[in-house]
Amino acid sequence: MTTSASALPDRGPQARPHSTRRKFLTFTVMAFGMFMALIDIQIVAASLNDVQAGLSAGPDEVSWVQTAYLIAELIMIPFSAFLAQALSTRWLFCASAALFTLFSVGCGMAWNIESMIVLRALQGFTGGAMVPTVFAVGFVLFEGKQRALVPAILGMTAVLAPTLGPTVGGLVTYYLDWRWIFFINVLPGLLICIGAALLIDVDRPEPSLLRRIDWLHFTAMALALGCFEYVLEEGPRKDWFGDTGIVIAAWVALVSFGLFIERSLYSSNPVVSLRPFRDRTFAIACLLNLVIGFGLYSSTYLVPVFLGRVRGFDSLEIGTTVFVVGIGQLVSTIVAARASEKVDLRLILSVGFLGLALSLWLTSRITSNWGFDELLVPQVARGLFLMLCIVPSVNMALGSFQGAQLRQASGLFNLMRNLGGAIGIATVNTWLQDDARAQVLHLSESLGNKAVTAQEVMGQLASKIGAQVTDSSQALLMAQGLFGRLVGREALTLAFGDVFRLMAMMFVVALLLVPLCRGPASSTARAGDAA
Repeated sequence: MTTSASALPDRGPQARPHSTRRKFLTFTVMAFGMFMALIDIQIVAASLNDVQAGLSAGPDEVSWVQTAYLIAELIMIPFSAFLAQALSTRWLFCASAALFTLFSVGCGMAWNIESMIVLRALQGFTGGAMVPTVFAVGFVLFEGKQRALVPAILGMTAVLAPTLGPTVGGLVTYYLDWRWIFFINVLPGLLICIGAALLIDVDRPEPSLLRRIDWLHFTAMALALGCFEYVLEEGPRKDWFGDTGIVIAAWVALVSFGLFIERSLYSSNPVVSLRPFRDRTFAIACLLNLVIGFGLYSSTYLVPVFLGRVRGFDSLEIGTTVFVVGIGQLVSTIVAARASEKVDLRLILSVGFLGLALSLWLTSRITSNWGFDELLVPQVARGLFLMLCIVPSVNMALGSFQGAQLRQASGLFNLMRNLGGAIGIATVNTWLQDDARAQVLHLSESLGNKAVTAQEVMGQLASKIGAQVTDSSQALLMAQGLFGRLVGREALTLAFGDVFRLMAMMFVVALLLVPLCRGPASSTARAGDAA
């Protein structure tokens, strides 16, 4: 096998003799940068109707405001390890924050849906470098008990940001305007850029790598991830492989993925190294992170959709209903951090997965009149147990790596979470649509078996409407329309319940992977790795 860039004498980010205060300042700046990049995935979730109206876009077009960002971020996350080695962590993070801020301003000034989609893709691509970089740096800046806080803080950031996205976006849209969900990035983006330039000092650049970059490898990765996400996003709307465009995109993704694997193994200067997957525990932790990403992003997506489509909530009401998940996450962060020092990580992970499955099962009992009060317990439980999934999985995945491989492992691990989210949103959309149609047929059949009762209800509705409408035939038509909407609403609600139930079962099945992981290294050994 040809010598790869990962085998070059790059030791990756190193712990330098800085004061504890500077280390915490550095870590704080980078964590805020990661938070800013991740919150923008879902910040438009509660405001899509406003964006659609403001840009005169169609429902199919406006969904790409989220999808374009996610695709571009997926491409950058694994690529960031190579760029950090070439440019240094300091200047990569600084450039990422500056360009993210610039393209945020562009999104706020978008003049049509096409410009918005392009600028959102650029925003996601440039911001994506901040996500895995902070994981790698956090694991080398701290030792011992301080190091145990790193996965807890970053895990909380990783799940809190997309969870709070709809809340922040809804509040900003309600009180200001949807364009301000992008403009609010300007001040924190500039502060993060300045802080990164002044504080980060963990490695030195190797600009010669840029002259030897394997562009075929990068192109294969971009096409594989981009076309795969396109298939997931457009498949539910275009009858999957019954559409020629979906078939072409799927073939391009498959061929590009094969080329990506070949280049990863045999390129003299690969942009992404797959060597961390040789570690069994890391590979299993990545699979578990894929499932976590599926549950995190899908549940964050589904609840606002339910509140908007079934309950008719506006962006503010949606935001104030879903924010309680973040409270659960904040409470469990300290618990997860302390437990990870004393308890077998596999046990913590098992409790987290079972608890998350329970919270999703509680949500599956949803009815068409559920609001803040009914969703409170399931959502708080989801926030509590998410951290018990995230913290041990981060420790298991990254705790045994050092130097260049730590950067590579961080990029791959974070890719799996976001990829799980992309797969999850597309999958639950398909489940929701298919199950809603099946539930409509089931309810229609049930009404047919009780035709007399259904006719009596229809007659009562027509009588009530007739008191306000003089034309009896028009009253009957209005009653039929109202009855049809009620059936559609209840069918959709039942479909939501079925989707949450399937997600709960998925987390129970994923528990079978946990015993396959090796036992965690001792805290002393992990501290030694960080030195």
